[in-house]
Amino acid sequence: MTVVFYVSAAVAVISTIMVITRLNAVHALLYLILSLLSVALIFFALGAPFVAALEVIIYAGAIMVLFIFAIMILNLGPGALEQERVWLKPGTWRGPGLLAGVLLCELLYVFVSGGNESFAAVNVSPKEVGIVLFGPYLLGVELASLLLMAGLIGAYHLGRRIRSAEPEKGEDS
Repeated sequence: MTVVFYVSAAVAVISTIMVITRLNAVHALLYLILSLLSVALIFFALGAPFVAALEVIIYAGAIMVLFIFAIMILNLGPGALEQERVWLKPGTWRGPGLLAGVLLCELLYVFVSGGNESFAAVNVSPKEVGIVLFGPYLLGVELASLLLMAGLIGAYHLGRRIRSAEPEKGEDS
């Protein structure tokens, strides 16, 4: 299990570096999803399967929803399809595909080897997590929700169409 932890950590570091260094947002997003998945595998290797599931569902899932949201809001126009073809060439998938393959091999190894008994971790139930989140960490949860709401409003503000005050030619007022 130690090997799984270190390989997942290496994949997380590499994919995070690729997130920072990519100039294309779509490519950076692919590496960000890989980074989140590798962190989830680290949580699983450390004996926190519930946190690993939350990492995959909330963060990796939310990132994909955010990506779709950005495409819908940012007024990409009719040239967006061609731009997506350029962004998502098959060569783009080599790096993320290789790192995802490493993570998949690790996950299969964990399931075949019988789980993560080598780490003596305390199992935390979802009820306990909920009690803690809405108890002593309530302020942190509320601040995170405000931050997400500000990001959503900012994305909407940046993506809205600006209507001209003057009517176009041929238009009746």
